[in-house]
Amino acid sequence: LKGVRIVVDDLIPACSNLVAGANESGYHLRNVNYGRDFKAGLVADIAAAAEGCGCPNCGAVLRMSRGVEVGNIFKLGTRYSDALGCLFTAEDGQQQPVIMGSYGIGVGRLLACVAEEHHDEYGLIWPASIAPFPLHMVLLRSKTGTTVEEQAESLLARLTAAGLEPLYDDRLESPGVKFADADLIGLPLRITVSERALAAGGVEFKLRSGGEKYIVPLDNVIEEARRVLQSA
Repeated sequence: LKGVRIVVDDLIPACSNLVAGANESGYHLRNVNYGRDFKAGLVADIAAAAEGCGCPNCGAVLRMSRGVEVGNIFKLGTRYSDALGCLFTAEDGQQQPVIMGSYGIGVGRLLACVAEEHHDEYGLIWPASIAPFPLHMVLLRSKTGTTVEEQAESLLARLTAAGLEPLYDDRLESPGVKFADADLIGLPLRITVSERALAAGGVEFKLRSGGEKYIVPLDNVIEEARRVLQSA
């Protein structure tokens, strides 16, 4: 090539015996080496790796996957220690500015990442390991007495004492509104205390991540809640 500026990626000088185009249709050159066969006007990091590219270190095929930055590291050097007079005494007895670094995790960004990765059309689906509450207990009030409310208050106390403090919904709202709000908030496990569930032998369990609803006897609620939360 004559009269053109050649730009190559910084990986090219580190590689040997490459294949290059021969500037003629249907032809290529083998065993091309930078420095011996050509030189560049600019060597820079210009190539982006893609799915299927070879790893420059081991040669294995690269796989692409989505990621998100939730933490960061900044090398601050002595910019701020110089300005603030932050010094230490070195082994030779001389004072030197502290070399600083900054390490952080974006807590606000973490919530956005959870919402992006763990959701469906109804709302969030919190992993149990980071959920703000392990359980969402929904009370469906009885129209004929106070038994349901009493059972709910008793279960609330037992769960809290066992370290499974639930988010307790005892509002005067319809079941549909309460269930929709529970799905929107997305806590791992919903426990419904209702007249129908008590008549069936216990309370209703429903995992936010999916699966069928089922009845758990009152005596087994804490044990079963711990079991399902281990995999939620």
